[in-house]
Amino acid sequence: MPKLVKPIATMLVLLQLSGCAVLAVADVAASAVVGTAGLAVDATIGAAKIGGKVIGKTADVILGGDEKKD
Repeated sequence: MPKLVKPIATMLVLLQLSGCAVLAVADVAASAVVGTAGLAVDATIGAAKIGGKVIGKTADVILGGDEKKD
């Protein structure tokens, strides 16, 4: 019986809220998740770019790089 108290209380609270308030809360939560995911993707892309530059410089040193011919 005690396990049902929290879900029932939550449902009653949500019923008390207007539809707009529920949507606003869901919108804020979704925006936070999308914003956090966006930052994680930006960090990953930045790390990949840095890694690519390091690999490119290393390859230039080992292979001699591109030399301009006149």
